[in-house]
Formats: sequence, structure tokens, C-alpha cells
Amino acid sequence: MIDSLELFPWNANFETGISTVDQQHQTLVGLINTLARHLASDSDSQILNTVFTQLTDYATFHFKEEEAIWQQYLTNHPKTLNHTEGHHDFINAIHNLQKNGIDQPVNANIEDILGFLIHWLLDHILESDMHMAKIVLALQSGFTLEAAVQQAEYQMSNVLRMMINTTRDMYNNLCQITLSLMKEKHTRELMEKKLLLAAAVFDNTLESICITDAKNIIISANPSFYQTTGYAEEEIIGQYLNEFKQGLNDTELCDKQQDIEHWSDEITSRNKNGALQSEWLSLSYIKNNDGDLDYCVWVFSNIAQLIENKKNFERIAHHDPLTGLPNRLLLTDRFSSSIATAQRNKEHFATCFLDLDGFKPINDTYSHAAGDLVLCAVAQRIKSVLRNNDTVARVGGDEFVLLLNNLHTEDSLKEMLDRLLTKISQPIAINKSQQVSVGASIGIASYPKHGTDMTSLLANADQAMYVSKQRGKSQYSYSTK
Repeated sequence: MIDSLELFPWNANFETGISTVDQQHQTLVGLINTLARHLASDSDSQILNTVFTQLTDYATFHFKEEEAIWQQYLTNHPKTLNHTEGHHDFINAIHNLQKNGIDQPVNANIEDILGFLIHWLLDHILESDMHMAKIVLALQSGFTLEAAVQQAEYQMSNVLRMMINTTRDMYNNLCQITLSLMKEKHTRELMEKKLLLAAAVFDNTLESICITDAKNIIISANPSFYQTTGYAEEEIIGQYLNEFKQGLNDTELCDKQQDIEHWSDEITSRNKNGALQSEWLSLSYIKNNDGDLDYCVWVFSNIAQLIENKKNFERIAHHDPLTGLPNRLLLTDRFSSSIATAQRNKEHFATCFLDLDGFKPINDTYSHAAGDLVLCAVAQRIKSVLRNNDTVARVGGDEFVLLLNNLHTEDSLKEMLDRLLTKISQPIAINKSQQVSVGASIGIASYPKHGTDMTSLLANADQAMYVSKQRGKSQYSYSTK
């Protein structure tokens, strides 16, 4: 039996973050790969039916286990009901494929079912399960149901959607090519028609693909490979791959091929014109029955735009769109870092809750656009006073939180806050002829004196801020907790 290839290699992109679900998904993928290997080796009908029964039985078990998890957090929620209905549809589809293929040879029927399984499982994991898992993980993090659903919808859009589509397309193409190569090794005659299909995919896919021998000498490449590298066919065939893909480490790849059958990672290569390009490499090692390497299949996907979109998405997700300051999500991460550093170095840091004085009249008198100008100006003034290792985040309309790290003396904190109050109180131009002024009331909670976690420090700093308001505003007060 051909056991040197996996038709459906497991990838970290399939992980939902819920270990039980991910482990069962990997078992399903393993059974699919086992079924594919028996199919490629032309195993007898009894073996094929046995493996197929194991696969469907385990799928039924997995569905029950998975539905129990969703029900635990989303009891009778429409998304849970739709998800369960999708499981029922899958079982019905498998039964229909079996029924419709009753007059076909077993191998042909199993091949139809295998193709359906791969496409269904890809869509189900990347779309439905990933979506449900994000809701559950958000609920576990303390989100309300409505907020969890909204966050999951947001996370499943934009960059993640592009990643899902890229992963699906890459696996669809890779699965077809790999299955074609597996069957060709067993019997070239039986695979003639499927090789024509594989060749069409090979020639027309947007992914850049080439095939090398055991020494990484190129023996075949598709048009996309020539286009992305900038070299003509006669310049490439018979040459070493690393001459054209300079981001590859031959020593590392040779070491890997001794232990694994697939490898994937991001690389940076340079085309004929010298331009750098970011690519995602998926590499399959094809070995013969003796375990010796025969061929390597290299699939390169251009991910430059995906990387740029991911960076933009991460910035949008972690920063306030108006001021560009960190938002509450990024503040939470900064809090963790500040606490960890303070614990490790036996230091303390200050949490300051800052609320503007006199901001609402500006909105009411001059418009919200003027208010936005004031908020942006205040944000820049705060940043100009703070040090590089400090953090300022916008957490509400005119509310800011400051993390002042590595404070050695109380005098240094007072000096910084005095400068901050002076800086904020300076006039701000809202148009060519008008200026406005705001103040700031600040509450201070010190770690670990006034709290040892984000929740208690913010709460105590917030209370201290109201004390500053009551004392006449434009000043700072320490927590008394």
C-alpha cells in the first residue's frame, strides 16, 4: 500500500482552539488519509468497506461529542441547531452517495465519497466549526452571548476570510495533484484520465508549482512558476531549485525529508528582476516503496497581500480608529506584560484613569467633529509626555488609561503627571479662528499596593479619578483602597 503520502495533510490553520474538537478532527483526517492510501493501492473491496465503516462510525461519534460542546455554551441557539442540521445533512449525503454508487465498482464509489469528504471537511472545519469555536472561546473569556457572536462574525470576516479561502484553494489543488501522483506510482494506465485533469490543474492554478527529483533538480514546472520567477522554461528545467528560490535552505530541507512527508512555511524569495516576494511553501516528499525519495512537489502561494492585510487587520483590531491609541483589547495585553515585568523585577507601576474635564460642552457647542479634534490632540499630548515603555489607551469617549512602568520614586510619578496636566490644559485650535481648552481628572492605583490584577487596578483608579472630580477637577488623586 502507498503510505508515503497524505492526501489531506493536517495543518495548523485547521485548529479551532478547542483541543477535544481539534483532536477528533485530526483522527477524521487520519482515517480519510488511510482510506485514500487503500484506494490508491487498489485494495480489495472488503478492506475499503472496513476502513470506510470506521470513518463513518467515528464521524457519528465526533458529531455527538461536538454538538455536546456547542450545546453546553449555546443551548438551543440557532447557530447550534444549524450546525447540528449540517451534521445530519452530511450523514444523508454519505448514504445517498453509497446508494447512488451501488451499481459502480467499489473503488469508483469510494473515490466519489472521498472527494466529497475532503471538500465537506475543509468547509466544515474552516467555516462552521471555526465560527462556533470562536463564539465558545469568547464566552469562556467572559463575553456576553451577543458580544461573543458579534466578535466571531467579525473575526470570520476580512483577513481571516481570505486566509480560509486561500487555505481551501491550496488544499483543493494540492489534494488533486497528490492523489494523481499516488495513483500514477501504482498504475500509470489506470490514472491516464485523472492525470489529464491533474495536468489541467497544474497548468492553470494560480499557485506556482514545480516538481524536482531527489537532488532538488527541477524536472517540471507550471506556467505560474515561470511567471512569478521571471525565468523561461529553458532557463529552469534541469537546474537546482535554490538557484531560483533563494529563500530555501537546502540543508534544512534535506534534514526534514528523512523524518516527515510534508512541510510548509513562509519563505522570502527573489525573482529574476531582483524583487523580493513573500510566499507560502507547501512541500510534499514522494518516496518509493523502499522509502527512498523519488520526487518533491513544491507549491508556492503568493501571500504578500495577505500579509499586508493581516497587519492592517491586527492594527484595526488592537487600536482606537480615531486616535490611533491602543484599545481595551491591546491594553489587556499590555497589563499582562506590565504585571509580569513588575513581578519578575520586584518593581511597581501606576495605573492612571484619566477623564477629560469640560469635554462635553465642546461637543454640544462646536459639534462632534470639533470634539474628535480635541481627542486626537489630547492623545498626542499624552504620548509626548509618556516614556517609550509606558502605554496610553483610549477606553471610552473621553476616557484614557495610562500604564506608567518601572517607577522608582513617587516624585517621578508626580512630576510626570504635573507635566501631563499642564500639557493637556493648553488651548487647542478647532478651526482657524477658535480655540478651546480642557482639563483632566486623574485617578492613580499602584501595583501591587492597590491591586494585583487589571480589574482591581482599573476599578481603584476609576474611583480615585472621581475623587479628583469632586475636589475641583484638573488634578490627580491616589486610590485609598
